[in-house]
Formats: sequence, C-alpha cells, structure tokens
Amino acid sequence: MPAVLAALGDETRLAIISMLARFGEDERNMTCSYFLSLGSKTALSYHIGKLREAGIIHVRPEGTKRLLSLRRTDLENRFPGFLASILASAEQLAPGAASSSNEFPEQSGLQS
Repeated sequence: MPAVLAALGDETRLAIISMLARFGEDERNMTCSYFLSLGSKTALSYHIGKLREAGIIHVRPEGTKRLLSLRRTDLENRFPGFLASILASAEQLAPGAASSSNEFPEQSGLQS
C-alpha cells in the first residue's frame, strides 16, 4: 500500500490513471503518446515507470509501442474500493485532465 500511495501522490500520475480508466478499457489501446499534453516524453516515461513499479498499470510491448492498461482487477482485489475513490478524487483535483468527457483523446503523431 505505501508504494501505491506514493505513486498516486502526483497530479500527473493521477491524470494518467484517470485517462486510462476512462479510455483504456475498450478495444482502443493507449500508448504514451496519448498523454503528451501532460508533459514531455521524458517526464511521462518517469511517471509511467513509477505507476508500473507500484503495480497500478500494466505496460505491454507491441512492436515499437508500449500499450498501457490500468490494473483495475488486481487493485480491486488487493484494496477493495480504493481505486474508485482515487479516481473520483482525481476528477475533482484535475478537472481539465480528468474530465468526465467520453471523447477519446487524440493521439499525437509521435510513437512511444
């Protein structure tokens, strides 16, 4: 739990998991390039690494891309109700990045 809480103590990482929760659960896979509005590629690599190390997201290599997904089931099994409360607060903290819009974010032309 301390590693998960430490990883979620950053607004950028909260925005990443919020976007993954809204858009990464269907057939469309999200790559790092979907998050470029949140920071540079170097900064995103750092944040995604922290989320992966804490067990919050799964990163699956596919060719030159890295497909990101939220480990919703694993987190729910380990900490029931925790992820839902974090996602609800992430929407309140970062309404621009974590809005309740159902529109899939545009992907940059850059590969991740």
